[in-house]
Amino acid sequence: MQKFDVVVIGSGPGGYVAAIRCAQLGMKTALVEKYDTLGGTCLNVGCIPSKALLDSSEHYYNAHKNFADHGIETGDVKVDLQKMIDRKNQVVKQTTQGIDYLMDKNKITVLHGLGSLKDKTHVLVEKNDGEKQEIETKNVIIATGSKPSALPFAKMDKERIITSTEALNLKEIPKHLIVIGGGVIGLELGSVYQRLGSEVTVVEYLDRLIPGMDGALSKELHKVLRKQGMKFNLSSKVTEISRDGDKVKVAFENKKGDAETLEGDYCLIAVGRRPFTEGLGLENAGIELDERGRIPVDEHLKTSADNIYAIGDVIRGAMLAHKAEEEGMLVAEQLAGQKPHIDYNLIPGVVYTWPEVAGVGKTEEQLKEEGTKYKAGQFPIRALGRARASGDIDGLVKVLADEKTDEVLGVHIVSARAADMIAEAVVAMEFRASAEDIARISHAHPTYMEAVKEAALDATEKRALHI
Repeated sequence: MQKFDVVVIGSGPGGYVAAIRCAQLGMKTALVEKYDTLGGTCLNVGCIPSKALLDSSEHYYNAHKNFADHGIETGDVKVDLQKMIDRKNQVVKQTTQGIDYLMDKNKITVLHGLGSLKDKTHVLVEKNDGEKQEIETKNVIIATGSKPSALPFAKMDKERIITSTEALNLKEIPKHLIVIGGGVIGLELGSVYQRLGSEVTVVEYLDRLIPGMDGALSKELHKVLRKQGMKFNLSSKVTEISRDGDKVKVAFENKKGDAETLEGDYCLIAVGRRPFTEGLGLENAGIELDERGRIPVDEHLKTSADNIYAIGDVIRGAMLAHKAEEEGMLVAEQLAGQKPHIDYNLIPGVVYTWPEVAGVGKTEEQLKEEGTKYKAGQFPIRALGRARASGDIDGLVKVLADEKTDEVLGVHIVSARAADMIAEAVVAMEFRASAEDIARISHAHPTYMEAVKEAALDATEKRALHI
């Protein structure tokens, strides 16, 4: 029987990063993955393929809508959806092969098959042909991720009533795509097909989009996407989803309580994700799930079994790839006797629409709820010379700071390149910077980042320079 210091179950960003860090720290490490390729949801059917399609669709949208403004005549621009999908698949292949390389480089044993706990120190790996292999380990890290949530009354046939996985591999551009859910996944994939020519209608139960982010971002993104042609039904409760041939009907109650029906040819159900723990054999190690199907862990990410840890989407907190990575590194370094830490308040969230949306720290709604006295500064992206030069003028930057100390409490951005811009805010907040600190830092001109400086200036005595 093979023996290891650490066995990681699940090879998504949390799992493979945990395995690499354990190996770097001198531990004999095994990585167990039930699918043929490594990388988990993120690399195979999540973050990476969706961004590939978002970029491809944005190129088409700009060629079709915006190039003429720049003096570029393109003629009759057409979409080759299959080629777009093929490119996406190639990006995924290259990325997952990169993980294979990293496993070899770090001398990590990779075992393909369904991993489960026989007990606290033994892991069973069941291959597709039913053959089982047993390995022994001192420690286990569970990183099995999540899968799309379903609606109890809607049968997903994965042909016309689909999840995000199927939306990444459609054979045709939908005429009318109905998206259930106004969160990150629904808006990103809705954006892909809206840019390619689909009519896209979003039905959201709550009264706003991206409900976990600052209200100003929700309002701005709603305005921008509506201008791009996306349609919305907010405060709407879906009651039935049915299919008749190539047609899908979605019945819902609108915010007035009246019954309405939408008809399209595809319906994407994007109402969130749930932890994937089926078949793990947690009970064999004395581990029970909480009321939301998650694995309970302490501040060190240790489960009720003293040598078993859990990270990423299977535990509490935001379901974000970079959050899982940080947790994987934390567990690995703890096992090596180090004392790492994670400040969950400083893990940014991003929506990859265009413009992008990004936020870190407290939202204005959270500060009000907590009773924290704060000041807010805001700056419109359209006031930037760089934005006007590129034509990406939609959006804003919002900086929230403590009323007395001026410490930055939150930064929230809707802008081209917001996903990259948010990094400055994370660094600033990690070092407990004040809004004045950001305002005093020289920002290159002309750049989008000047909007962060200007919003910080606005938060400090309302002294923004360019509005």
